[in-house]
Amino acid sequence: MIPVKDRIIKVTFNADVHASLQWNFRPQQTEIYVVPGETALAFYKAKNPTDKPVIGISTYNVVPFEAGQYFNKIQCFCFEEQRLNPQEEVDMPVFFYIDPEFAEDPRMVNVDLITLSYTFFEAKEGHKLPVPGYN
Repeated sequence: MIPVKDRIIKVTFNADVHASLQWNFRPQQTEIYVVPGETALAFYKAKNPTDKPVIGISTYNVVPFEAGQYFNKIQCFCFEEQRLNPQEEVDMPVFFYIDPEFAEDPRMVNVDLITLSYTFFEAKEGHKLPVPGYN
């Protein structure tokens, strides 16, 4: 993979928590600058402020939607159950890169900002979250 050094993209990070989950969840950085073809590492922080263990599961999305096909996560906490004990706080890494083909797509010519957004939900017994792109 050859980095496209002349194409700098600002990646911003968003964190949401569904009303049913009493966690504190936030990105540890608001933004980073990347170039297509180079890996990047970002962190989110989650805390269970309650007095009981809670299991959460997250989904994500990328905006603008059309840029999502170029946003590749190497390591991520999404779609996996995360158990936090009472008062436990954890760092959650996201290791990613933007595919170098991003720079060759004419639809991406004016895209210089991408937002990665996660939403955590309380995991319910027997419930499965849909995985994007699969039926």
